[in-house]
Amino acid sequence: MTKAAPFSTFVVGSLPRPQWVRDLIEDRKAGRISNADAETLLDDAVPSAIRMQERAGLDYVSDGEWRRESYVKVFADAVDGFESDLLAGGGSPFSTLPYPAVTTALKPNRPIATDEARFLKSRSASKNIVAVPSPYTIARRMWDPHHSTSAYATRDEFMDACIPIVRGEVRALIALSVEAIQLDDPWLALLVDPSYRKREGIKDVDHEIEMSVRSVNEVTEGLDDAFISVHLCHAHFDRRHSTRGSYELIIEALGHMNVDRFAIELATPDSGGLDALKNFPTDKILGLGAIDHTDQNVEIPEIVIQRVENALQYVPAERITLNPDCGFAPSSANPMDLDESYLKLTAMCQAAQILKDRFS
Repeated sequence: MTKAAPFSTFVVGSLPRPQWVRDLIEDRKAGRISNADAETLLDDAVPSAIRMQERAGLDYVSDGEWRRESYVKVFADAVDGFESDLLAGGGSPFSTLPYPAVTTALKPNRPIATDEARFLKSRSASKNIVAVPSPYTIARRMWDPHHSTSAYATRDEFMDACIPIVRGEVRALIALSVEAIQLDDPWLALLVDPSYRKREGIKDVDHEIEMSVRSVNEVTEGLDDAFISVHLCHAHFDRRHSTRGSYELIIEALGHMNVDRFAIELATPDSGGLDALKNFPTDKILGLGAIDHTDQNVEIPEIVIQRVENALQYVPAERITLNPDCGFAPSSANPMDLDESYLKLTAMCQAAQILKDRFS
């Protein structure tokens, strides 16, 4: 028996933030408002993100990640050892959003996501999903040879220092009875694009894949009873992807990860189609990206159903769940539309109900 019912619906994590919430996050970062005052305002705002997902019909809801500046910076916000805004762009050829770099030894100063999860559970009776960044993605995003070597000589060494911190956070989320925990690892998916590997100077792609697999397995070791997903995507900002291409290069490696489910971006043409699913591991759940969050056109349920039917050629119904391709706004600065995301999620949930009835 799988840990999620067939055609269960999930959000990947983030939702577009209203402009005032985006401004609030920027004011908090700039010191124009205290953390305590910002949290008070966010305590008022976040329940609306939860209610929106419940109204859309999602089986698993998040807090919209409205408290976060970004899905990966949340690690640097919770752990001392980083200097803000040293890096720009990262794996993206068009984004210049600044990112922190590790410059001294890591020292946790507060939880990464458990406070968010505790608040979420206090405001919703729905099943919940909470995401934390994977050690590999943290290492690819926030270690830099020009700034970080005095703290950690290599990216591998930095990743190894991140693993026990992420592992501790996952255990804390389990202790809170969070129903679904997600490790965000888009930087594994970016490896499929040769232009990204060239930009990043990656010579040994097999080693990079091994780093991701090892980091996930060390985080999840001994947690067989928990429901843990990994999210993979081509990363996006303002409706544009950082990379593109089929997941053929990494798909077999997924079978070596000790997790239950993979939420994979597959609705967008930039993902290279579904043929890679012919090698999708037979003991894992597919979180099918069934909503293209980069497309302003709102899907109708029939389009979502067609995407599922296409995936059924490779993965049986009992191992398919549904989600958008990615979080709608992994960065608070990402200018996406909240109402659009609601309509897209609603269409996905309507399609899921039709499929549940059809296959029951």
